[in-house]
Amino acid sequence: EPGPGLPFLPGCGIKDPTKTSFHRSQTLDFKNGYAFSRLPREGMGGETLFANQLSQDELDDLCTKGSTLTYGQVKRPAPSRFTPAFVAYDKKVLKFDAYFMEEVAISAEEHYRIRQVGLYYYLEDDSMCIIEPKVKNSGLLQGKLMRRHRVPKNEQGDYYHWKDLNLGIDLPIYGRTYRLVNCDSFTKVFLESQGILVNPPEELVSDPYTEQRRTPLQKPIVPAGPDPFRQFLTYDTKVLRFYAIWDDTNCAFGDHHPCIIHYFLADDTVEVREVHKKNDGRDPFPVLMRRQRLPKIFVDKNKNFPSCVLEITDHEVQEWYSPKDFAIGKTVTLLGRTFLIYDCDKFTQDFYREKYGITDFQPVDVNKKPLEKAPQVIPPYNGFGIPEDSLQNCLSLFPKPPRKDVIKMLENNHKVLRYQVALESPVPEDKNRRFILSYFLSDDTISIYEPPVKNSGIPGGKYLKRTKVTKPGSTPENPIYYEASDFTIGSTIEVFGHRFIITDADEYVLNYLETNAESFPAATVQSIRDHFLPRKVVVETTSSGIPKKDLDNLIAEVQKELKLQEPFNTKQFHEAFHHFDKEGSGFLDRARFLNICDRFNVPTSTILLKKLIDYCSCDEDKV
Repeated sequence: EPGPGLPFLPGCGIKDPTKTSFHRSQTLDFKNGYAFSRLPREGMGGETLFANQLSQDELDDLCTKGSTLTYGQVKRPAPSRFTPAFVAYDKKVLKFDAYFMEEVAISAEEHYRIRQVGLYYYLEDDSMCIIEPKVKNSGLLQGKLMRRHRVPKNEQGDYYHWKDLNLGIDLPIYGRTYRLVNCDSFTKVFLESQGILVNPPEELVSDPYTEQRRTPLQKPIVPAGPDPFRQFLTYDTKVLRFYAIWDDTNCAFGDHHPCIIHYFLADDTVEVREVHKKNDGRDPFPVLMRRQRLPKIFVDKNKNFPSCVLEITDHEVQEWYSPKDFAIGKTVTLLGRTFLIYDCDKFTQDFYREKYGITDFQPVDVNKKPLEKAPQVIPPYNGFGIPEDSLQNCLSLFPKPPRKDVIKMLENNHKVLRYQVALESPVPEDKNRRFILSYFLSDDTISIYEPPVKNSGIPGGKYLKRTKVTKPGSTPENPIYYEASDFTIGSTIEVFGHRFIITDADEYVLNYLETNAESFPAATVQSIRDHFLPRKVVVETTSSGIPKKDLDNLIAEVQKELKLQEPFNTKQFHEAFHHFDKEGSGFLDRARFLNICDRFNVPTSTILLKKLIDYCSCDEDKV
């Protein structure tokens, strides 16, 4: 610590020998969990600190001000804030009114055209654009003629600057010379503030052809006579409507064309419209004659003079068509076409009643007599497909499949009646052939299948695909198909020339007929019941001697014993029983039954099998 009046330099410091503590006071503290710094309360070694006599501003100046001896030059103040040009001139645009002259080389009425435009100069990036105000129905491509960009001034690469712009000068841009004639107040103030002397404004030149069009035309002097304007005001929107027939039958493929004749009272013009009907085969153009004045009598002229002119003047016509030339029942010739007027609307009737005193408006009957419809002859059935399907080729050009009974198909879906049938044939090999006839209740179709038999020489399989079968004696015009009520035991079914005899039926057939007995004849139901009656008696007989539970246990034990023997073909075993049971009764002679079992190596000598055969025996000879 230096002595009083001495600088704080080496050799000038005086130590206090009595001072033993040199610690510094704590300046870091915590409050509410946050660290903060505070002023020291005591000096070095616990010395007393005197209150600061300087103000806060003086302290801040001392903190920022450094000694020139220790820290170099004093800090200079910050320079003024810099503003770039694109910020200073943002959204500041110089606007000039200008025009340019455009040459017109293909018009006889004008040789040049004056087009007025607006030239905009953007100070922020020294870009320019030219916009022409749009004029409705001008026929010119107007709007933005030049997009915004920096415009080159010459071939040396210089660009136009705002210093190059002033009033009363010609500004060449991309081959066009624009004459600047005026500007807005902001543009004038800006140029004058930059020391540019703004020239006086000029008058904006107008287009001479546009001014010529704006001048009113002189009305031609109309000679005294009927006032067409008065006629227009009196009869505007009032039209006479006549219904007529154009007879074009003299031409090839001609016909009677219904038409409507409109007579416009406002200007005595006539229009003819053709009435089209649905599928009439004609082009959909309703206007047959456009609205025009139609001549009635021409002025006599030299016959040698050519008459191939397209337009007719008033000097060539002696009389035009008028309302008095049209009436119900009258024939008029309009431009070479003859029309017969047969009716008119109510407004037309009122007009003729008031002006001409006509009261008879009875319409003419022009309806054609209906032609006698020739009876449709259905050709005979050719044998391909079903008659209903072949009939559709005669009823429509694009045949559709016959309509099916959807309700019946949904109710009888997957319901099939199966019968076993035998083929009635003089050929000996066909006597033992058996077929399965399936009748589908959903659509009354029949299919026939022949189960294949080994070593029979007949492959078997599908004999008849699913189709409807007609009864013998029915005609192709009125076919009668087989129904479920026609299938009884022993009945003969003729299928396309082949005769089959029903020998057996499925148990589902009996259950279905008994459930729906009211829908079938009693003879059909009784025939199926009589056929299944012996089988029911056999079942009752075989199960009467032993309780059902004991019989089931006996069958289970026999099955276990048979599994221990050599395996055999169960399907062939059942087919052998059905082959020898030609009557379909479900019984065989005991000797034949034992012979079949020996052929398939079934041990009939065991106690369990003997017991089961005894239980299933109807008498001593039948099993």
